[in-house]
Amino acid sequence: MKKILLALVLLFTLSTVLSAQKSDKDLKTLVKYMQGGFTSTAQAAVDTNYYDISLHMARIWEQRTDGYWLYVEQAVTKMLDKPYRQRVYHVVRQADGSFESAVYTLPDEKAAIGAWKNPATLNGVKMEDILVRKGCAVILKKEGKVFAGATNGNDCESSLRGATYATSKVKVTKNGIESWDQGFDAAGNQVWGAENGPYKFRKQN
Repeated sequence: MKKILLALVLLFTLSTVLSAQKSDKDLKTLVKYMQGGFTSTAQAAVDTNYYDISLHMARIWEQRTDGYWLYVEQAVTKMLDKPYRQRVYHVVRQADGSFESAVYTLPDEKAAIGAWKNPATLNGVKMEDILVRKGCAVILKKEGKVFAGATNGNDCESSLRGATYATSKVKVTKNGIESWDQGFDAAGNQVWGAENGPYKFRKQN
C-alpha cells in the first residue's frame, strides 16, 4: 500500500511540474527570446577583436512536455554551410525559480547542418543518442526584462586548445543575446575565447 501511495505522489508531483512548465510565462518568454537568427555583424564592424558570427536557434521536438528543446548552430557569417558549433539546449525552470539551459551534443553533426531552417530534420534523433555536457549548463535568473547567468565555476570540462575547463556568461533580451565563452588551462590562464567582453548578437528575426 505504501508503494502505491508513493507512486501516486511521484506521479502527481511530476504532472504538477510538467503543467507548471507549460504555463510558466517567464519560461515561455525566455525561450521566445532565444529563438531566431542573430548576428554579431554590428559589433565586428567596429571592433576587429570580434568575428562576424551568425547564431541560429530553433525549437525542436515540440511534442515533448519536459521543458523546451532548441537546436543551436553557430558559424562565421560568410561560411554558414560550415558551422563550428552545433548543440541542443534543454531549457527548464528549476525549483529555486532560476532557469537551466542544459547543453547536449548530437550524434551526427554533419547531418544536422541547417536544421534551424527545418527542425523536423531532427525528429529521428533519439534521446539516448544525444549526450549531455555535464557541468556546462547555464543557470539564468530574470533581472527585470533581462535573463542573465553563467555556468558554475570550472565545472564545464573542455580540452579545446589546451583548456581544462570552459565558462559561459550569458545575457538574453528581447533584442539579442550576449555570450562570453572562454577556455582556461589548469593554472587558470585563458587559452581561447574573447578577451575583452562578450559577443553581442543582435536579433534579426
